[in-house]
Amino acid sequence: MNNKQNTSLTTLVAIGIGSAVFFILGRFLSIPTPVPNTSVETTYPFLALMAVIYGPIPAALIGLIGHAVKDLLTYGLWWSWVLTSGFVGFGLGLLGRQLKVNQGQFDRNDIIRFNVGQTIVNAIAWIVIAPVLDILIYAEPASKVFTQGAVSAVSNALAIGILGTILLKAYASTRTQAGSLKKD
Repeated sequence: MNNKQNTSLTTLVAIGIGSAVFFILGRFLSIPTPVPNTSVETTYPFLALMAVIYGPIPAALIGLIGHAVKDLLTYGLWWSWVLTSGFVGFGLGLLGRQLKVNQGQFDRNDIIRFNVGQTIVNAIAWIVIAPVLDILIYAEPASKVFTQGAVSAVSNALAIGILGTILLKAYASTRTQAGSLKKD
């Protein structure tokens, strides 16, 4: 098997395992908020890690598949939020392209830049995309879905800002830093 096939296989396996972990975290490690059908999710810090490691397309697929499976096995498929999870994965993957986490670098400036970017991605996703799709697809009341979206944007940005930053920092520390004399 050549290197390109190996990379494709690794990415495919990452999508499958990542989707399964997304489902498990979403199903068993979500913390409900006072706003109905809205939780603090541990899925998005994990999605941030996968996005930075594997890029925007695999992360979008992990968000889409993982969220779809979670919905199907819990309360029913809610396409507006499934698609939004895919958008979040894609956006986080684009942010990850700006970082050198795979080369062992994730310093203070990277953390700040990543967290400003992920907060913007979460705001677009949950304050704009999810509520608008809820209204268009399901004719949900605007006040309800924009409230849910705002709570989700804040809670997901905080979850990624705290847990995602810890995951990325820990992962970067396991990588050989660029320019290091240490061999892989």
